[in-house]
Amino acid sequence: MTSNMKNSFFPKVQYNVPHIRQRFHWDCGVTCVLMLLPEDKRLAFLKNFSQICLEEGFGQSTWTIDLCYLLKRFNIKHCMYTTRQTPHLKCLTNFDKSKIMEAERIAMRFSNAKSLGIIVKNGTLSIQDIISHVYYKGPAIVLVDAALLSCNWCKYNKMSSEIRRIFGGRYRGHYVVVVGWAGALLYRDPARPRALCAAAPARLDAARAVGTDCDVILIYDDYK
Repeated sequence: MTSNMKNSFFPKVQYNVPHIRQRFHWDCGVTCVLMLLPEDKRLAFLKNFSQICLEEGFGQSTWTIDLCYLLKRFNIKHCMYTTRQTPHLKCLTNFDKSKIMEAERIAMRFSNAKSLGIIVKNGTLSIQDIISHVYYKGPAIVLVDAALLSCNWCKYNKMSSEIRRIFGGRYRGHYVVVVGWAGALLYRDPARPRALCAAAPARLDAARAVGTDCDVILIYDDYK
C-alpha cells in the first residue's frame, strides 16, 4: 500500500495551538515553543523572555536541542529525533572561538539531556511516522529548509521553492509546528502572517533536506 493510500484513511484533525509570529530573525524555534505552551506559561515566558534566553545560554543561535530544554523547562512532554547529536564540522573550522564555544555548548546539552529527563533518539522519522504521530498523539516541531517549503493554500514560496529544488542554493534553517492533518499536513509558520498553512507530505518531506539533520520534536500533550 502506498503512503498516499495510507494517508487517505486519516480523517481531519487539528490541534488547538495558536499562531504566533516570531519577533526577530532568529527566534522561529523559540516561537514554536511559545505556541505549544499553555497561556499562563506563555505569558510568563514572554514577560521574562530575555532572562530565560540568557539562562538557557543560546543567545540568538538556537538549535533543536535548545527547544527541548525549553519544553522541559515548561513541563511539555516531548521526544526529539535527529541524525546528529554533535554540531556540524563547519562550526569548528577557521579556529573561530565563538563557533568552538557554540559547538561545546551544544555537545554539553546533548550530553546532559538524558540525566535531565530529555529524550533524544538517533534516527530519522519518515513522513508517515510524523503523520501518524500528529493524528494519534499531538503536534510536532519540524526543522526544514525554509527555501524548500511552500504552502498549498497561500502559494507562498511556491515558485522560489521550485527554482531552489532545481538549481540548489544556501540552506536556511527554519522551524514550523505541524498541528493537524486534512489531506495535507497543517502547520503554523511563525514567519508567515497566515495563521494556518498546508503542505503535501512529499513537499514537507523534501524540505527536511541536508542541513536539518531530520530534526523533529514530537509533542505529547493535550491540545484538543
